[in-house]
Amino acid sequence: MGKRGSRSQSQLLGSLTKKQKKHLRDFGEEHPFYDRVSRKEAKPQTCQLSESSDTSSSESEAESEPEQVSGYHRLLATLKNVSKEEEEEEEAEEDSVMDETEMNLEDGDSDISEEEDMAAESTDMQSSVASPADPEGKDGHGPPGTSEESPEEFTDAKHESLFSLETNFLEEESGGDSSPKASQDPFVQHVNTKLKEKEIQAVATNPKTTHQLKWPILGQVVFSSKFQKLETFKPPKDIDLKSVHLQKPLESTWIKTNSQFLSGPQKSNSPFTPLQKELFLIMNSYRDLFYPERTALKNGEEIRHVYCLHVINHVLKANAQVLGNNSRRRSQKLGVGDDDDFRDQGLTRPKVLIVVPFREAALRVVQLFISLLEGDSKKKIIVSNKKRFNGEYGSDPEERPPNLKRPEDYEAVFVGNIDDHFRIGVAILQRSIRLYAPFYSSDILIASPLGLRTIIGGEGEKKRDFDFLSSIELLIIDQADIYLMQNWEHVLHLMNHMNLLPLDSHGVDFSRVRMWSLNNWSKYYRQTLLFGALQDAQINSVFNKYCVNVQGQVAVRSVPMTGSISRVLVQLPHVFQRMQVESLASVIDARFNFFVNKILPQYRDAVMSHTLIYVPSYFDFVRLRNYFKKEELNFAHICEYTQKSGVSRARHFFLQGEKQFLLLTERFHFYKRYTIKGIRNLIFYELPTYPHFYSEVCNMLRATSRGEEAAWTCTVLYSKYDAQRLAAVVGVERAAQMLQSKKNVHLFITGER
Repeated sequence: MGKRGSRSQSQLLGSLTKKQKKHLRDFGEEHPFYDRVSRKEAKPQTCQLSESSDTSSSESEAESEPEQVSGYHRLLATLKNVSKEEEEEEEAEEDSVMDETEMNLEDGDSDISEEEDMAAESTDMQSSVASPADPEGKDGHGPPGTSEESPEEFTDAKHESLFSLETNFLEEESGGDSSPKASQDPFVQHVNTKLKEKEIQAVATNPKTTHQLKWPILGQVVFSSKFQKLETFKPPKDIDLKSVHLQKPLESTWIKTNSQFLSGPQKSNSPFTPLQKELFLIMNSYRDLFYPERTALKNGEEIRHVYCLHVINHVLKANAQVLGNNSRRRSQKLGVGDDDDFRDQGLTRPKVLIVVPFREAALRVVQLFISLLEGDSKKKIIVSNKKRFNGEYGSDPEERPPNLKRPEDYEAVFVGNIDDHFRIGVAILQRSIRLYAPFYSSDILIASPLGLRTIIGGEGEKKRDFDFLSSIELLIIDQADIYLMQNWEHVLHLMNHMNLLPLDSHGVDFSRVRMWSLNNWSKYYRQTLLFGALQDAQINSVFNKYCVNVQGQVAVRSVPMTGSISRVLVQLPHVFQRMQVESLASVIDARFNFFVNKILPQYRDAVMSHTLIYVPSYFDFVRLRNYFKKEELNFAHICEYTQKSGVSRARHFFLQGEKQFLLLTERFHFYKRYTIKGIRNLIFYELPTYPHFYSEVCNMLRATSRGEEAAWTCTVLYSKYDAQRLAAVVGVERAAQMLQSKKNVHLFITGER
């Protein structure tokens, strides 16, 4: 094409379509759809891949295809020398067929989506389309030649090496600025921290050392560590973007992306809100963090912005380190330099795992990634599969039923697409984002606990894979309280499979793997960020058991001075009855026996009709339901699995008094928020998980007020192991008195006139 182009380059360029030429000229990469496999590139693709690994991967292709990369760069140089007249002619012709080509691409993309959905339902290993030659979907792309055999299927086997970090180099315009500065960069200090065998062995026996501080916004902050050193720090009054070592282009894009939360004098002085400043200082120090005051209605988006900034900053630094070392290795002669100088990655490529409950949350995270990388509209980044992603993760506003009256917090949580079974890989490389990347070619994984559970599988299952979790350096669990309402077992199952040694090599170059990753010490370098809306024993247990970061842990332990009982608007006597429990393991049986022997006999009389029994645990609900059936009591029951017709019948019979008791699960109230009418007597079998549910259920009594206020009752069961939930309902001071008092019965009256 160009004056200096050779004959072979002209043939290689001639094999591309006009759209591919324009895409290559504009974006510096070949178009991922409908690409042909040229004869020259077919040879390295068949080079001993099946012998080195059972499955194809981006790393193995990268090492076996050096000619492909150099040929691609020669082709790119040829394209840059095309004459201006020829470019204008091609652009004019391209515009005439652009609409038709885009329609074809959209049709192909929709077909791919259907195939991938079927693959995901059969618990394939990746969130990408598996090729027919790879039925287990382990790689997300087929063996060499797949692109030629089925060109309309987005397997991208040919161009996988172009997205591989090992076969790319730093752009000249970036220069040395893209490589992390080794001076005071927290990222470099963290990954270069060297542990000794004695320190690792001592972790199991070392007592945890703790130190408490009072921060202006976060409140009571507890620093802890199982390693010998424990460093604490206080937040400075003012910080600037240069002092936190942000990677380009985040210094400029963050202010624009975060501008919605900055108002008044803050906008000119600080790029962070007071809450974001304190959270980011902890994140940027690579300590584990547990923040239990994240609410969808108040500060959810504010927190999501700041952890997305930390994620992109981490990924850009890690990738820049790899790309910079690629350039150094290419420029060096063989045998010069130490291989340990280039240890810059883990056993697998995924570095970040973000766990969110719904597709809407994943959509917002990806949109934040794009805005953080793009910022200035003049420099648009390439986002592969963006239209498909918006279609699968977005929501249709017409699908939401109208005239639903629900609390504000419910509307904030259940907004958009609330599907809870999804997973997606995101690759970030040189001003481009690749959505639906195969897991082993991704930098960031975004998934729900259920979506990960179907990949990880269980003991004895044939199709299971958890190698992609082996080198996770940054784990973010957002909205952890919602997983208590979904299935907490999925979270525990995930944590048990984090940072295990992979069963397969996945084509990794072991000379580039960090030593602490080879030593199976990755869990000591993994930073875990845990955000939720409440202090709960199960969430605390995960943070204390699975977070062993060498940098230490930071937990916010602010206690509520006033409880949710203050928001009860009806005049109601609240009787709190304490159970005597010997151990935590005996709480479930002790509660059931106490309820059956002490509480239930008081309500068997027909006078005590219209009794609602609120049961937080589904297992307790099943046990009570079976007991009520055995005793032939007159009751109805509603749980999260009850059909809509069954819910209507139970509510009707309870309102009319045809059923004396109504068993109600907490999950049903969480997902539906129906107002139960006809309640006269209320029993909390256990304190609610969410403290505001207590006042919501109590206020249901006024839904059918007919001058019966004097006959209303409310009974609550609790034990010494319910201290956190009790404090959230009655306040910390009252909870302390109730737990230490010799009396087992305590009475509160709300709504006094």
